[in-house]
Amino acid sequence: PIEVFLLSYLVGLVFFSGVVYWVNYVSGLGFSVLVLYLALYFAVFGLFFSLNPKASTKINLLLLPCIWVGLEYVRSHLFTGFGWALLGYSQYRRLPVIQFSDIAGAYGVSFLLVLVNVGLWQVINIFLETRNQKPETRRKIFFPVLCSLFSVILVLSYGYFRLSQQRAGTRIKIGVVQGNIPQQMKWDPQAREYILKRYLHLTERVARKQPRIILWPETSVPGYLENDSGLFEEIASLSRKTPQSYFLIGTPHQGENGKTYNSATLIFRGKIVQRYDKLHLVPFGEFIPGRKFFSRFSFAGLIGDFSPGKEYTVFSLTDIEPEVKFSALICFEDVFAHLARGFVQKGAEILVNMTNDAWFEDSSEPYQHLQASVFRAVENRVNLVRSANTGVSCFISPWGEVLNRVSDYRGRDVLVQGEQTQELRTVSMPSFYTAFGDVFAWLCIVGTIFALLGKKRP
Repeated sequence: PIEVFLLSYLVGLVFFSGVVYWVNYVSGLGFSVLVLYLALYFAVFGLFFSLNPKASTKINLLLLPCIWVGLEYVRSHLFTGFGWALLGYSQYRRLPVIQFSDIAGAYGVSFLLVLVNVGLWQVINIFLETRNQKPETRRKIFFPVLCSLFSVILVLSYGYFRLSQQRAGTRIKIGVVQGNIPQQMKWDPQAREYILKRYLHLTERVARKQPRIILWPETSVPGYLENDSGLFEEIASLSRKTPQSYFLIGTPHQGENGKTYNSATLIFRGKIVQRYDKLHLVPFGEFIPGRKFFSRFSFAGLIGDFSPGKEYTVFSLTDIEPEVKFSALICFEDVFAHLARGFVQKGAEILVNMTNDAWFEDSSEPYQHLQASVFRAVENRVNLVRSANTGVSCFISPWGEVLNRVSDYRGRDVLVQGEQTQELRTVSMPSFYTAFGDVFAWLCIVGTIFALLGKKRP
């Protein structure tokens, strides 16, 4: 068990070093600590397997996917959660495969991938172990082969059935702007006018297409919108000149209680209509967990001091018949499936992800972030629109298809500025996942516990 634990930990170190290398752009120490922590999940997976090395083919074929899903679920929630790069996310472009997410979430796709790979591993082992024996002894391969094939056929059949069910709904045109402001410039007082002019210019361009909603990215405003009358008036003035459009602006906000929030403010015809304060903050980015302990370290002064919001805010476009409702997921909130589900349960028909991934420059991070958004759309059967400072800004259908995105003439969609609109159709397709959440993941956890407890019985 110790050897398996260490070898699995080594695999985890290699894997996560290659996946989240972009954290090093912000903090070398943070990258090291994060990778050392995340690799433990691979190590524990190997350890659980080593506890029962002689388990039957049938048990391992089902138990190993359960263990993997259980660990992914724990990783997504423990210590505020880091559900990044789940195994199922790798299939975000395989639309027939991911439709199953509206029942089992992204964890269901992870389960399928592990099951098929375990099945292949078992078939190879059986052939190697029985190569000098009678052909009859190779009948053991039937179960892993049939089980894997049946699972894939079942998932694909469901996927194609769901894709054929696409329905029409209320039409609404939405516009996004992508400012592409470098992180080192965002809070530079000398760059304030430059940033604001860029966003106002992009907004004027996208407004010509008359979208009902225009989305700006997270913290796109170079200041506190509601606390700076001059800044607010510039945006409100453009809003009044664009009476058909609601503006959803990403901005920090200082409340009357003196607390600071990372917010999304909805403006219509020059007036603030509603505001959403971010619920799930980034640890060691927007706040310091255990501030009393960590405040003694020098890096503490470099971290924001935001407070979490308290409400699942649903924005309403009351001048549209029928009324359209949507909610915002700020920054990496779209990584947390339970948050997206909570907004949809409250009535949101469209989800919006406003984010600033400029921290990570021209890395794979924006695309990994996009993967999570695709699954949130499919899980809850809603459209999801992304407005990102540096990309990827795009429109995702309830079936996970990326319909359109901001890009330049070369087709490049990261580190480019631009604007884009897309007409979406809100659909009413309540999903099992929205109603019942991570039941599948919990079944995997319970199954793992029973299997491990059963092993200890005399």
